Amino acid sequence: MAYKMSGLKTRNRHRLSKKEVRALEQEMMSSAGFVPFLPGSEIDVAEMEKWTVILDGSEIVGIYINDKPFPTLRGLLKTTPSGRQVTVDMGAIKYIANGADVMSPGIVDADPSIREGEVVWVRDVNNKKPLAVGIALKSGADMVNVKQGKAVKTIHYVGDEIWSIGHNMPQ
Repeated sequence: MAYKMSGLKTRNRHRLSKKEVRALEQEMMSSAGFVPFLPGSEIDVAEMEKWTVILDGSEIVGIYINDKPFPTLRGLLKTTPSGRQVTVDMGAIKYIANGADVMSPGIVDADPSIREGEVVWVRDVNNKKPLAVGIALKSGADMVNVKQGKAVKTIHYVGDEIWSIGHNMPQ
């Protein structure tokens, strides 16, 4: 069954079994350090043009990046994750909100455990709210200490199609 929402279609939407949900929870803990849905939630997975999304009811709470599940910005807003974050100054927000990659000069802090190639989330220095999800192009220490070049390849950001329709999916 395909659903059409804001110009994007979902297809192959299917409900995960309890065993599959438990496995997804373990994968999310490994990739993100937390799970963006409550235990016992009915979780669906669907394909959406260039995304494979994880739905908790009608809300997109996760996406697959490089075959690993990671919370969407809406999923990140459900909790206060304690790791894999990159903090940027307020001047970087308008660029990141338009999908730009995160440049090292705008970074004020980063989780030192971040390794190159890991999925990370980006937040602003004042509000600590999620702005983007992306792939680390440097280690957390290098993001803070080496003030040149790209640090995070942006994959999902405030204002993109996942953000825009993530709370309006039909059940």
